[in-house]
Amino acid sequence: MKVVATIQARMGSSRLPGKVLRELCGTPMLVHQVNRLLRSRLIDDVVVATTTNSADDVIADLCALRGISVYRGSEQDVLGRVAAVVTAHKIDLHVECFGDSPLVDPQIVDEFLGYFLKHRDSLDGVSSTLETTYPPGLEVLAYWGRVIVDVNGLVALDDPLREHAGFNIGRFPRAFRIESLRAPEEFHEPELYLEVDTIEDFEVVAAVFEHFKARGSSFGLGEILGFLRAKPEIPDRNRAVERRWRALRENDV
Repeated sequence: MKVVATIQARMGSSRLPGKVLRELCGTPMLVHQVNRLLRSRLIDDVVVATTTNSADDVIADLCALRGISVYRGSEQDVLGRVAAVVTAHKIDLHVECFGDSPLVDPQIVDEFLGYFLKHRDSLDGVSSTLETTYPPGLEVLAYWGRVIVDVNGLVALDDPLREHAGFNIGRFPRAFRIESLRAPEEFHEPELYLEVDTIEDFEVVAAVFEHFKARGSSFGLGEILGFLRAKPEIPDRNRAVERRWRALRENDV
């Protein structure tokens, strides 16, 4: 079985352009995310799913320089891009990631994958994106690769929601069984934002990486929460930032 994580990444972020290549402790944010995912015991490879837009040549060049697998597809049709990379890389079990999440915790990813594989006969995937219980930026979404390929064929080409990939699986609850997994009490921090969408978000995440600089990629969510709970002024920096994904999670489509 081939287990692969993909990271949707592009330079054209409207709120913080070029964020995926902003440096944290001298290393591009995207590289930190790849390195953390590669610490997973169950993931076989990480593929950066970027676009064919010329502005994203720098992402492809960075991946080539660092020996990171890369796939290029449509900028606007994210669903089609992700389905295509799953097909091209013959991914059996897919972990869908986003380029705004450099603090992804490989141990949590493995816990989700382990649960999924234990219940593989009754589930098509597992997710912590259906209900926000983990800190945003630490979500996990994993499903059989065939599922996203099937969903790609079910969603009309002119559907505006093709700008999302795995989100569309939830639009077909009768066809696919995705189980929502909640954070344990010690990790229940839905208002602690560890994603990078704005400059305020970047400052919070940068403070975390700077604190753990000597550890490289070997620190997890428990340690991050211990640090930020002791320094509440740091997460306070981005608490007021509007979260555009909230409407998707809280309203039926």
